[in-house]
Amino acid sequence: MMEPRTASRYRLAAGTQVREEDFGLLFYTMAGPRLYFLSSGCALDSNFFEGKLTLDQWLAKRDLQNSVSEARKSGIGKSLQQLKEKGVILEC
Repeated sequence: MMEPRTASRYRLAAGTQVREEDFGLLFYTMAGPRLYFLSSGCALDSNFFEGKLTLDQWLAKRDLQNSVSEARKSGIGKSLQQLKEKGVILEC
């Protein structure tokens, strides 16, 4: 059985930087160079990419589990997966 996208932990790939913005996160990668946007609002910050917590654990720790809808959480999970496929972040 496949794990939900929110059960993965992530860290930044080499050559990638992340900056917090009002809409969420902005990723800059030297491979390209390219910019990527993650519309996560206040649900994520750059510390999420230390690879220590899953999205569910992160939201619970920040007491956001109930304020982020399942649809929003799923959308963030899909966006994280797309960033992984592009080599911007790595799964730990």
